[in-house]
Amino acid sequence: MGDISAAKHTVLFDLHLELGAKMVPFAGYAMPVQYPDGIMKEHLHCRAAVGLFDVSHMGQVVISGEDPAVAIEALIPNDIQALEAGQMRYSFFTNEKGGILDDLIVTRRADDLFVVVNAACKAQDIGILTEGLKGKATVTEITDRALVALQGPKAVEVLARFAPDVATMSFMSYRELDVAGVLCFITRSGYTGEDGYELSIPNGEAVSLCRKLLAETEVEPVGLGARDSLRLEAGLCLYGHDLTTETTPVEAGLLWAISKRRRGERGFPGADVILAEIANKPKRKRVGILPEGRVPAREHTEIADEAGNVIGEVTSGGFGPTMGAPVAMGYVPLEQSAIGTKINLLVRGKARPAEVVKMPFVEQRYYRG
Repeated sequence: MGDISAAKHTVLFDLHLELGAKMVPFAGYAMPVQYPDGIMKEHLHCRAAVGLFDVSHMGQVVISGEDPAVAIEALIPNDIQALEAGQMRYSFFTNEKGGILDDLIVTRRADDLFVVVNAACKAQDIGILTEGLKGKATVTEITDRALVALQGPKAVEVLARFAPDVATMSFMSYRELDVAGVLCFITRSGYTGEDGYELSIPNGEAVSLCRKLLAETEVEPVGLGARDSLRLEAGLCLYGHDLTTETTPVEAGLLWAISKRRRGERGFPGADVILAEIANKPKRKRVGILPEGRVPAREHTEIADEAGNVIGEVTSGGFGPTMGAPVAMGYVPLEQSAIGTKINLLVRGKARPAEVVKMPFVEQRYYRG
């Protein structure tokens, strides 16, 4: 189970125990890896109906000041100024070598920015923001709100019973709405490839609101295990695995997150390296991998060409319950990254055949209005 005695608790910790969760240490917190139904059933339930995830370990930050959208662009390569209030964007911090320090979501609100960062990088990211925006904007960590994700094809149906206006929200939009008498920050977003929402809830109301959501027949709790298999099937990156300080946005296939204006203006860390890679193409590329058979290729599994030469490494891998087969992603040289390229995965010393395939493995079903 892992020693969780020194781990921090989210406000939903006791509810997880009540629901029979297996708790593990993760990013300094005691988090549910699975519930009694198990990872496979939780995964498939989220694809078919609705899963409720506790993501309160992630960092919630507000950036305020005269023009926080202008200020934050010195740290990230996105066009935040182009966002209207209620719009949000996926982004990442880069270093001077073009490597990724973390990925994050930036939401533009009427008078400030609402930012969600990864749990494992929370202290680092708040430090980057505080230092990088000194004299330009104020950075405030929100510590009095839980964060939960309601994900799946029936998420809109469930949440609209408590807050009808969520039905008209489109993917990557934000609203502040009353949900069963509780004022929540709501985004139509998530990390499963399914339609869904993330709700920032005042700590004092979080348990009671989650109980109300779980009381709906479509909703089941889902832990970190299925969260990982869901995001992998959806072709979504996990920081510290598929994205690192040694990985550039170009190699990772995240060019869509660097706007045309920012490419022209530069002005973000690592701009010269990243723009040179855009112009000249990167040496390697993140690809989807479909192993033959049913043996999963886990992280750090070596990737070899058909002649047996090691050419790369798996960065995320496991069994895809929706696919009914193992799936993986990793980095290979650009010349060996074409869809259909035959490769081998060195699993327990044995070369197992696989193929480079298009991602996502499972169709993303975001609601775009």
